[in-house]
Amino acid sequence: MSAAGAHTLSRAERLRGRTSITALMRSGKYLSISPLRLCYHPREDGAPSRIVVSVPKRLFKRAVKRNLLKRRIRESYRLQKHLLPAGYDLLWIYTSSEVQPFTAIYEAAGRLLTNLGGDGKVR
Repeated sequence: MSAAGAHTLSRAERLRGRTSITALMRSGKYLSISPLRLCYHPREDGAPSRIVVSVPKRLFKRAVKRNLLKRRIRESYRLQKHLLPAGYDLLWIYTSSEVQPFTAIYEAAGRLLTNLGGDGKVR
């Protein structure tokens, strides 16, 4: 992959479809580091990892705040996806009831990806 394309998030890297997301939530394992919770499940086909981001409406009634947090989570993943081996389906869930700064989300995402790439234990 070229240096310019290393930090992209293509359509193939997005998890889509109700059945795929429901299957991930049923069979996936969970890791949590505040303010994020990560549901993951390895795939057998070795294709690139796919992600979906969720910010609950019951925590943030305004779509502007939900969209802001989703952008921050996607950006954090996009910049650190090299820490994760290929072939995972990931569901990122925002759990804090307050809007956290980008640095807090970035650090939590990095720790989760590092732990997932290793032995799966939260440190």
